[in-house]
Amino acid sequence: MAKGKAPGNNHPNSRVFIPKGKLLAIGGKESKSENDQSSGQSKNINFISEQILKRFVKELKGENPLVAIVPTASSVPELSAQDYIEVFKHLGVDNLEVLDIRNRLDTLKPEYLETVKKAAGIMFTGGDQLRLTAIFGGTALLEAMKERYAWSDIIVAGTSAGAMAMSTPMIFEGESEGGYIKGDVRITTGLEFLKDVAIDTHFIARGRIVRMTQAIATNPECIGIGLEEDTAILVTEGGKVEVVGSGLITVVDGRGITETNIFDIQNGEPFTAKGLKVHFLGDTEEYFIPSYTRTQLK
Repeated sequence: MAKGKAPGNNHPNSRVFIPKGKLLAIGGKESKSENDQSSGQSKNINFISEQILKRFVKELKGENPLVAIVPTASSVPELSAQDYIEVFKHLGVDNLEVLDIRNRLDTLKPEYLETVKKAAGIMFTGGDQLRLTAIFGGTALLEAMKERYAWSDIIVAGTSAGAMAMSTPMIFEGESEGGYIKGDVRITTGLEFLKDVAIDTHFIARGRIVRMTQAIATNPECIGIGLEEDTAILVTEGGKVEVVGSGLITVVDGRGITETNIFDIQNGEPFTAKGLKVHFLGDTEEYFIPSYTRTQLK
């Protein structure tokens, strides 16, 4: 598929609000360098390949750009933050600030708000996406981040849980193997940088297409985007997606669903869905999120 021929809707018309910022959602369990392709990846879940991180750095604007590292999702935030400090310095970025936010009171610290106002980039590490939404949801700090994304040329990135939290709806738990049982896929409101989009990570490696399908079957207006490991999407203009990395992304489009029993069956029963469209896209391919012509941050 040639660039510019990707599935999805046409470019939105000029009357639709288009955020000025960029999003980089990363699939997780990534190698930390081009020479670390497979061995030891399980120990490097907070790293992203040089290709993806270099793209993040390339998108930073201004001289000596400031990057804010947010390790809130991690159970070991000090180690997670230090990992990123080392990697960014290796890539030539020295102006780094860690937002060491571990509870909702921490979001009130004025120095963190000032960092967000000045940052050229924000990086959410991996961990637990529910920790991110429970701590940041409804806070002035999150509002400041979304204001920056709406009105300035900032790049907001997240890996694994940090990527899943960017979207609304947000999958935060799946109990049954594969996610085919109704009620075993749990969804809440994400950080809402992207609306009407559900992002899932480690997608092919962990067989998550069925749990994504269940999430989409409950509201086919939403688009599901599954990110494979060491693979990311760069979202510009509010919904123009470019794939970056060594793997594939999977797009689950349920707008054409012709039949589903998700509303008739009881919890604990397997669901069905017919008429879905699924796209698999690799490095440099593009996709236009159909819902982004309706997206409003405010």
